[in-house]
Amino acid sequence: MAETKREVERKYESDESGLPDLTGVAGVATVLDQGVAHLDATYYDTADERLAASSVTLRRRTGGSDAGWHLKFPVAPGVRDEIRAPLSDTLPGDLAGLVRSRVRGGELLPVVRLRSDRDVRHLVDADGKLLAEVSVDAVRADRLTAGGGEAQWTEIEVELADGGDPAFLDKVEKRLRKAGVRPSASPSKLARALAETAPHRQPASAPAARPVTAADHVLAYVRAQRDAVVELDPAVRRDAEDAVHSLRVATRRLRSTLKTYGELLDRTVTDPVGDELKWLAGELGLDRDREVLTARLTTALDEVPATLVRGPVRERLHTWASAEHGGTRGRLIGVLDSGRYLALLDALDALIADPPLKKAAGKKPHKKIAKAVTRDVRKVAGLVERAVELEPGTDRDVAIHEARKKTKRARYAAEAARPALGKPAKDLVKTMKALQILLGEHQDSVMARQALRELAAVAHAAGENTFTYGVLHEREEQRAVRVETELPGFWNAIKDGAAGL
Repeated sequence: MAETKREVERKYESDESGLPDLTGVAGVATVLDQGVAHLDATYYDTADERLAASSVTLRRRTGGSDAGWHLKFPVAPGVRDEIRAPLSDTLPGDLAGLVRSRVRGGELLPVVRLRSDRDVRHLVDADGKLLAEVSVDAVRADRLTAGGGEAQWTEIEVELADGGDPAFLDKVEKRLRKAGVRPSASPSKLARALAETAPHRQPASAPAARPVTAADHVLAYVRAQRDAVVELDPAVRRDAEDAVHSLRVATRRLRSTLKTYGELLDRTVTDPVGDELKWLAGELGLDRDREVLTARLTTALDEVPATLVRGPVRERLHTWASAEHGGTRGRLIGVLDSGRYLALLDALDALIADPPLKKAAGKKPHKKIAKAVTRDVRKVAGLVERAVELEPGTDRDVAIHEARKKTKRARYAAEAARPALGKPAKDLVKTMKALQILLGEHQDSVMARQALRELAAVAHAAGENTFTYGVLHEREEQRAVRVETELPGFWNAIKDGAAGL
């Protein structure tokens, strides 16, 4: 079973290749010599180094106290999440799943071998508590692919103890700098090894060109959302908080953008991709809808006076939520492992690499992008005004839900437009978000009432008291009424601003 560790560390290099005295660092009472460990790690990647391009590292390491498979994902500069699995001859399946969105059908190959003699020191406080581990690593790197070379260097690594204060690393760095030690130019040993053992040194890639045309702006947004999908995939597999929701949002942003900007990107090419994005969002929704409903119903039940709670309502809600989570989660992992999902990622890559540009794509951005966003906002206006005119009931519920979906699309269109249109687009994002929240409250109420009716039916069949489900249902109905009452005035207050691009 893999375990996750948050790794906070900094790397340094020194012409002297030695470790300065660190007993003078504030808070350090003792520096304990832990001896020398001999580490032997083989790093794996695809032939075109897709993992390295994302600053993701996968290695099999022997020696030291944590021998095994290690998969590291960047979190922030100097911060990575390390997922560890026991030592084995082949890559464990759970780690293989975590890199699948990047590797896809590619083969993982051994690309670099790093052998390090690690001289370790522990920095401890007056109570003997570990503050940080400092090591001097003498490294030898060997490229394992054809035509590769070798490299050697020495570096200093400072890793914060679990749960430590990152500010302590600043104190250590201050002492190291005074001794002439400087931060490493490479973010990791692997990055340095790849650079120094490459068969042919590649010049540094030029920074991405600034968007110029209307299509440039749209494609930059599409590229950012594609990257978000790929990067969120492992978080979803690890059941990280809010990961499913974030992945679903990135998927919806992509689909909405391809629709909104159909005058720039040929929809005969993008619509099939959009259909697959719709499928993925639907699959993600099974888990996300469960999360939203569970949180809403649990909070609502907490607000009910104890005298009005009849029967095992909380227990039944917990059982329902757990059963839903187990079923949808297993299905979701299957979706992420499916050929259909991986083909969608490939299709997004192909669309970005060779975009289906229409004649208007090369135009200046302001006019074309503003036109597309304005068109979406007008659709929102029509749907909101229709919903307001309808009588309360199913038809109005459906109309409000449709208005909410189009509001999201207008919001995402405005997000893509922000670099080109500036403040008007930024203001529109805020306006559409506020409207989306209001309409979303209504839709959540509709879904909650449906779930409560289902729960009450199951409870009734089991001979339980269903009174409390009725109380919760009535409260949800009143929430929907409040939204419907507020909507006309809310829309009148924002519609002029929504139309002003």
